[in-house]
Formats: sequence, structure tokens, C-alpha cells
Amino acid sequence: MKKTILTTAFFSLLTFTHMSAWQGNIVLNTPATSMVLFADESGLLRQSYFGERLTEQETEQLRAVGMETGQPVYPAFGQNDMLDLPAIQVLHSDGQYTFYPTVDDVVTTQHDHYRLTTIVMTDKKYPVTLKLFYKAYSTVDMIETWTEITNGEKKAVTLKRYDSGHLAIPQGDLYMVHMHGNWSAETTPTVEPVMPGLKVIRNTDGARNAHTDSPEMMFALDGKPQENSGRVIGAALCWSGNYELRVNNSSDNRFAHFFAGIDPNTTEYILEPKETFTTPKLAITMSHEGMSGVSRNFHRWARYEGWLHQGDKTRDILLNSWEGVYFDINEQGMFQMMEDIKEMGGELFVMDDGWFGEKYPRNNDTTTLGDWMVDKTKLPGGVAALTTKAKSLGLKFGIWIEPESANTTSELFEKHPDWVLREKNRDLKLGRGGTQLLLDLCNPKVQDFVFHVVDDLMTANPDIAYIKWDANCSLQNFGSNYLPANKQSHLYIEYHRGLIKTLERIREKYPQLVIQDCSSGGGRVNYGLLPYFEEFWTSDNNDPYQRVFIQWGTSYFFPSNAMAQHIAHSPYWNTGRTTPIKYRTDVAMSGRLGIELQPRKMSDEEREQCRRAIADYKPLRNLIQLGNIYRLISPYDGQGIASLMYTNDDKTQAVLFAHRIQFLYNIKTPRIRLAGLDANKNYRLRELNIKVGEQPSALNDKVISGKLLMEQGLPLVLHKDYSSCVFSLTAE
Repeated sequence: MKKTILTTAFFSLLTFTHMSAWQGNIVLNTPATSMVLFADESGLLRQSYFGERLTEQETEQLRAVGMETGQPVYPAFGQNDMLDLPAIQVLHSDGQYTFYPTVDDVVTTQHDHYRLTTIVMTDKKYPVTLKLFYKAYSTVDMIETWTEITNGEKKAVTLKRYDSGHLAIPQGDLYMVHMHGNWSAETTPTVEPVMPGLKVIRNTDGARNAHTDSPEMMFALDGKPQENSGRVIGAALCWSGNYELRVNNSSDNRFAHFFAGIDPNTTEYILEPKETFTTPKLAITMSHEGMSGVSRNFHRWARYEGWLHQGDKTRDILLNSWEGVYFDINEQGMFQMMEDIKEMGGELFVMDDGWFGEKYPRNNDTTTLGDWMVDKTKLPGGVAALTTKAKSLGLKFGIWIEPESANTTSELFEKHPDWVLREKNRDLKLGRGGTQLLLDLCNPKVQDFVFHVVDDLMTANPDIAYIKWDANCSLQNFGSNYLPANKQSHLYIEYHRGLIKTLERIREKYPQLVIQDCSSGGGRVNYGLLPYFEEFWTSDNNDPYQRVFIQWGTSYFFPSNAMAQHIAHSPYWNTGRTTPIKYRTDVAMSGRLGIELQPRKMSDEEREQCRRAIADYKPLRNLIQLGNIYRLISPYDGQGIASLMYTNDDKTQAVLFAHRIQFLYNIKTPRIRLAGLDANKNYRLRELNIKVGEQPSALNDKVISGKLLMEQGLPLVLHKDYSSCVFSLTAE
């Protein structure tokens, strides 16, 4: 096996000459898994294996069972069987569509938490270089893969398709799980067998990509997926824009093929001579502990490997003003809400929409976006008076912005009509309120403007601790005044490049500022943007009953300290459902706890229940927000209950949540079998957030072995609609 240290001169040489083919195994190891790639005699790169970690001897034995003739790792149009789908398709400057990359060299570098493998591939006939990157972590079972494509031709080439990665998955009793939904009904796990044919999941929003379908997927290799057993593969495309996921089960009876990348529709990329295009990263993991095992891998990776900003930290308990007062912002009202959340034990107050505008005061959603000046009629003391008041109460202060948008009724649009995305020779398509438009973040001047929305706020008010960054508008006008006519197809890509450049500037200057990623709720819950945000608004639907379902699906890929979960008013505005305050608090406690209502309209019982919930939550915050999730009974299983739990790493502490989903008289209530405990330890149970006016259940203060809790389970009393309970478990 040949190993070479690659230099800049070497990479330059690759664009002019083709070296002899590299042969041999490429082994990518994480703590519990191995991926083995193989370059054959012709230099074609194939996937030999992905599964439980192999020894060196077992890796060599793959040849004995014929695995060195595995599936192409990155199928190229024309190079492989034309019946196969390609991961890459290049239109060369001479009109040729085919691309035949073969391996020239492999370089591996060792880093603190990971090992990076770079596979360099070129075409014998065309000087286009393809590099495949594999980042295998030593701290978590996760492999990131992505590609770089460099044009060494004298003229521009066009990238017709450029997936981030491809994975061949062995056939069998194969199921896939993907997230489907809509605004206020996000992340419904859709479980289906992998059937013959081609399954395509695509996003077309442009600015947001997770409301209807999410850029993540799981595959269960042993039949219908289970939460805590069986082999499951998980994959997440780390991109914030349009994407396409494909599962091809058409022409190969041995493997199904999974592809993930930027959606190539209307997104052809013109690659100029010497230019390099880098695809988004695709994160891949595997667990033998079911879907919850895949989730734990993603959560640990996000928290500790930089895919969630400040991911190893817990979040504050807050009150957000939006559903309490909407646009009715005024100084005394904000002061009162601060006093209310302080009295209930909260730590942060966030003033939402409605605080800004001079020429056009922001009293509804039809005006003022882009004009980030304080409305002194509403807030005569400005933001400074609010931060001062919060500080006097021992609270932190946060504020809402929507910096990527403008309204047609705004000073910004009047001064810079060329700063919005718009199509030539066509009327503007308008979003929320009938006046909202997206700013053209392809334009560096607009990027600078958006940066200064945050920078000016923070410079004038350095005590701001939290920003809610909203994005309520899809990309409706496909046209950029900044991009040249022949590169309008770059719009979806350049918009997100501009957004990320802006966020990088903000994070460089304000690394400790907590920023929430909100996008009409969960429209931007993806790993393309979470490296720049601490948390996201899980959904605009705050009805606790529906939140049980939404939060369940969201937890498949995203950790609980990123999931903002708020106690809402009742009856809830968009469902009309009336729910008891204990149910509302118990549901919100299972992630990042917050409140979103008008405290002055709360009853004494509601206030007291919130005080109890907050007081019980604080000592367990680390466990809930940073613990290892085990989903126990799914709300989709038809058992009438949803239950999940978190444990710490040494299995000495756990917290259990259970919520009644359906109740009929004489309905069978399943015993809840716990998971992730130490069978040899005894655990003391303590009931939390006990309903005001009631006594704890008979299980309170009982000591039960981990073995019994996992094998026999708990008979929880959930004999009413919207009943719920929370228990802590401590090893003795």
C-alpha cells in the first residue's frame, strides 16, 4: 500500500497529469464501528463494509467473502453501470457528460478527536480533481463525509449533480425512517419498508428546509425499527438549504443505495477554472441499540464536537413575551413580565416582536422589518432601560430580531429596493403579512447589514444575553441582483453561504451570546446552521399534547438542550385544546424549559405549579439537557402513553417522563420498562412536580433494582386524559 504526504505542488500536479492507480483497503474506525473502502486494480473506489468495528484480521478476511468487489463509493455518471444512479455528474467544457474518477492517493492525518482520511481521485482524460473526505471520530460513533471538486480545465465546467455522499446498505428486512410534517406539525417519524423503486425526499423552500421534510434519515437493518434494540444506521445532511435524499432500490438485489446532497434542480453550479466547490458534510452513524442508540450518537456528536454552539452547556429557564402579549409591547408591561418570571424562579426574559420602528412602528406583521431602531413611544427608555431592570432583578435579558427580511413598508426597502431577492420583469411575491421579502444574502453589502443588526444592538446594549433570530419567509423570488445572469442557478447555494459567512462573523465577535434558531418554529432545525446557534424553537405549535409528538420526532437527531419547550396558555390558540397545567409543565420539562404566556392571566394554581416545575427542574437540568436519551414507549405505538428517560454516563442518575396520549375507561395501561440503567444497582424513585393539591403516588421514595425496572417496569398511574408524571431515580 502506497502512502504519500501531499503538498500544494502535488495537488497542482494532479490537474495536469494522472498518476498510477492507488490500491488497497481504507479503514475508517470509530469506537464501535468500522467502514472499509477498497480501491481495486483499476483504481475504482468501492465500499466493502460498514458495521460493528472489525479487527485487522477481520478486515483482511473481507476479501475471502468477496467484499472487495463491493459497491462504488461515489458513483459517477458514465463510469458505472448506466442503470445506477450517480452521485456526481459533470458537464465538461467540450460538451462531454461522463466522469471517470479513480484513486490516485490516500492521505490520513491524526487529530485530537478524529482521524481525517483524504482520498484523491482524478479522471485520466479530464483534469477535474475529486477529493473524498472521511472524518472518523474517536470520541463518538460518527463519520462525516464530504467532497471537493476542483476544475483544472481551461474553461468552466458545470456540476449537474454533486452529492455529499453515498452509502450502500445491505438488503434484507430493511426499513427506513424519515421525518415528515408541516408548520406546527413538524417531525412526524414516517416508518416504511424499503420497497423496490426510487424514493426521493426533497426540499424546495430555499431559505428553510425542515418544515415539510427533514434532511435526516434512519435505516433499520433487522426489520421494523425498535427504539432500544437492533441495527440502525442514521444519516444527517449538514446543510441549511435545498436538499435531496434518494433511496434507490431498483437494480441491485443485494444493496439499497442512499444518496444525500444539495438538490440539483435549478442548482447547477458553474465551476470556473481553478475553482474548488465543497459540498456540505454528511454525518453517518450506526448503532446496535436501536433508534435511541443512533439518537445518542447524534446528541453526543452535536454537543461535544461543535455541531451545536456551546453544546456542552445547559440553557436558562426563560419567559418569552410573544404568546403573552404579541405585538403589544410597552415598557411597563415588559417590567411586569420580568418581575413575574423572577417570582416563579426563572432566569431570563425575552422580549419578542413589536419593539422597533420609527417611521413605521411595528404593530403587526405587515411593516417595519429591516428598520431596527427602538420605538421610543413603546419603550421610552430604550433597550437599555430593559437590560437595567433585568439586571436589578438578577435576570438576563434577550430580544427578538428577524434580520434576513424586510417589509415593503419599511425605510430599508425604500432606500435599498435592490437589496431584496427579486425576479427580473416579474411582480414581487410577498410573504407573511402580504409584505415580507427576503434580503439578498448573496450580496456582501447585505451580509454586512445583517451583521450590523446584531453588532449595533450588542454595542449599544452589551448586557443583552440572548437573541431570538427568526426566519418567517421562504425563498419565493428566485432572482438576485448581485449574481450575474449566467449564475442565477447558484442562488440557493450563495444565499446560505452568505448567511453562514454572516453568522461566522457574529460568532467570532460574540462567542458567549446565546442565539435561538427560530424559523416559523422548526423550519431550520438542521446541522447546517446549528453550529452557530445554541438552541432552536421546536415548533410554533405550543399545545402540549401535540408537542409530545413533535418533540418525540425531533429528539431522533437533536439533543434536548437545543430543544426549546415552553409552558403555554390553555385553551391553546391553534387547537382549542384545554389541558391541565401539570401536563403542560411536565411536557415542557423534558427539554429546555421555558414559559410563553401572560403571567398576569395565570391562576394561583398555575403559578404554583410553574414554581414547582422550575424548582424541581433546576437540580436535574444537567441530566435532562445533557443526558443520554432512551425513548421507551412511542406516542405512535397505539398504547395510549408516551414515555422517555435520560440517564447520566455512569448510570447513577436518571429522570423518567410519561404522558397519557389517549384514555378510555378500562383501557390497558402498559408497564413502562426502563432502559439504560445498571442492573446491579438499586434506585430510589422520587416523584417530581407533584400536582398542586395532591399527594405523591405510591411509588414515591421506593427503592427498586435496575434489573426489575428494566425487566418488569413500573405500573404508573395515568388514569385520566392528559395525566402525566415525572420521576427522578438515584442509585443507592
